[in-house]
Amino acid sequence: MRALVYERFGGPVGVQDLPDPVAPDGGVVVRVAASGLCRSDRHAWAGHDDSVTLPHVPGHELAGTIAEVGAGVVGWRVGDRVTVPFVHGCGTCAWCLAGHAQVCPAQTQPGFTHPGSHAELVAVRAADANLVALPDDIDEASAASLGCRFATAFRALTSRARVQPGEWVAVWGAGGVGLSAVMIATALGARVVAVDRSTTALDLARELGAEATVVAGDDAVAEVVARTDGAHVSIDAVGSPETASSSVLSLRRLGRHVQVGLLAGAPPSLPLGRVIGWELEVLGSHGMSARDYPQLLELVASGALQPQLLVRRTVGLAEAATLVGADAPGSGITVLDPRLP
Repeated sequence: MRALVYERFGGPVGVQDLPDPVAPDGGVVVRVAASGLCRSDRHAWAGHDDSVTLPHVPGHELAGTIAEVGAGVVGWRVGDRVTVPFVHGCGTCAWCLAGHAQVCPAQTQPGFTHPGSHAELVAVRAADANLVALPDDIDEASAASLGCRFATAFRALTSRARVQPGEWVAVWGAGGVGLSAVMIATALGARVVAVDRSTTALDLARELGAEATVVAGDDAVAEVVARTDGAHVSIDAVGSPETASSSVLSLRRLGRHVQVGLLAGAPPSLPLGRVIGWELEVLGSHGMSARDYPQLLELVASGALQPQLLVRRTVGLAEAATLVGADAPGSGITVLDPRLP
């Protein structure tokens, strides 16, 4: 198969011919039709994740068809159209059995712990626990965006932050996960203010439902508070000490901060005095298990959520190789179709 490969952290990414993966016991091999290019891929490429071993095939958002089924798989057949969450649970531990595969102690993640989906083929472990059937009316490019960014934002807003209609949601960062959060919060009936340094990204946030936008800078927290009287919920979709702290400070009393953006390097210094005095909630959110997909897919099928609006371009392997390490790959979502050159 053809795949994207890098052999050192921060080094060049190239297209190589590799042996086809073999379906593990309990798992499958998926022929990839679409694989999202995500900021998390850049974190892995930069060496920020100690689960990555070299040489490495990136990619963790995928959709396609099953090409091979391993021993012991019960619910899936060759030719089934599928997608997956980016965190794969073992399927047998207490957390997986309770529906929380996203925190499974034995979790695997294609594109991190194992070769990923920026390739023609990718292996998926514990298929019966992790595969999600792809409805006929959802295309592969849209489905690939669900695996990390949409699913992460969806669980962050619903299960973690418990967003209610009419509440203000501040979204710090209007990249893929941030714009997904804008769309989901709007679909849930919340009011959204989006913050980003890019006016192009903020224009897109408005198109997708943000009621207000704020250009990132020294006055951003004060402006968010002025527009919302303090947000009920705030999400850091960037992952930096500045955005994490700003997210907390933009909340009203009893507000809920959700940390979604990955933090590299030194941990942020959060304003814990404010957290204590205002009884704020500080929550983490790490993807979503396959068991929680039906509610998300129902919103997509109904038209309330339209992930295809975020897919701004589709590229082949050669162009994708130039984008894995990009600091700012552009607004919206870029999808790799490995069937293209």
